[in-house]
Amino acid sequence: MAVSQRDQTLSLLAAANNHGDLAVKLSSLKQAKDILLAADLSLLSAELFPYLVELQSSHEPLVRKTLVETIEEISLKTMEYSPVLMPVLLTLLNDDDSVVARQTIVAGTHIFCKALDELALQFQRHGLVERWLEEIWSWMIKFKDTVFQIALEAKSVGPRLLAIKFMETCVLLFMPDNDSRGKITEVGRNAHMFNIIRVAGGHPVLDSVALQSEANRCFLVLLDLLSSSGGLPGSITISVVNSKQHVWQQCARLIRSDVCM
Repeated sequence: MAVSQRDQTLSLLAAANNHGDLAVKLSSLKQAKDILLAADLSLLSAELFPYLVELQSSHEPLVRKTLVETIEEISLKTMEYSPVLMPVLLTLLNDDDSVVARQTIVAGTHIFCKALDELALQFQRHGLVERWLEEIWSWMIKFKDTVFQIALEAKSVGPRLLAIKFMETCVLLFMPDNDSRGKITEVGRNAHMFNIIRVAGGHPVLDSVALQSEANRCFLVLLDLLSSSGGLPGSITISVVNSKQHVWQQCARLIRSDVCM
């Protein structure tokens, strides 16, 4: 069965990479995705994922966007087999096509939230963090840093709006005593939502103090963006102003308690 799935998926990925018709490319990639999501990736991922990664060089923006969606679905379903796919997200964050860049930020945000939750869950249940998850998290840190740069510097409004939204998500995730669990679940698509309190007692990968410091930094950046709103596009200003009220309340409490330095 695995051999048949492998051959079929190889044929579909070859069509997605090489066929001249866009409709055939997209249909082939979507069929390949369905097979991969249903298959035992422990038998197929090492052989097939490199062909999937090649699609990041496609000249068709819709193919690259569909690739990002495929990586997201695979990573959220079977994260342990997807470290080789993470560099694709980092590459496509700076895609020339705004739609592809926006989709990459959305997908990366979902995976970022899922990785955080899995890091906390693994250590809580087993007292360790597996190497594949550490590798994914190292890519997620690079993703975070790149998205922060997009929030500050991007000329394209669409990706910048989503980058600012990602910064808001980091504030919500990394603030202590977070009462916004349901709100963030919509962003992260997680059954178990990360809360900084879960790693406050110590964690081999996640430093709760450093994460809270990151939240403070994000909040101050949002304040700086708001103070300089006169030089920003209107939609950017609206995005900052409309950041969820509980974010500002959480950060205000930290400022009053001298946590924000």
